[in-house]
Amino acid sequence: MAIRPSRKTLALISHDGKKADMVAFVMDHKERLREFDLVATATTGTLIKDKTGLDVRCVLSGPYGGDAQIASLVAEKRVDAVFFFLDPLGKHPHDPDIQGLLRICNAHNVPLATNIATAVLLINA
Repeated sequence: MAIRPSRKTLALISHDGKKADMVAFVMDHKERLREFDLVATATTGTLIKDKTGLDVRCVLSGPYGGDAQIASLVAEKRVDAVFFFLDPLGKHPHDPDIQGLLRICNAHNVPLATNIATAVLLINA
């Protein structure tokens, strides 16, 4: 799936402990999310495609560079918002990439939802 410049692009990422939350969020907002181009890290994106039937462009899995790929898209102004459901209690060996993505979102003033409550506010804005 190519990212179409005429549509807004959302990035969807979730830690393993939050994948069920991400799928539930996407299911609850499926019709609204159809209006966007979706990009996701591999495991999250595959799960969303399988559970919802939505078209999702997948990059690498987070630990293999997917978070950095999404950060690159944000820096290139090819992503309009990031929904990254973080597991604050888990350990993540790729934490430097995660922190880099969060920093890039903040540096480029890109909306970033790290939990369901914030995601709901953004998707309804």
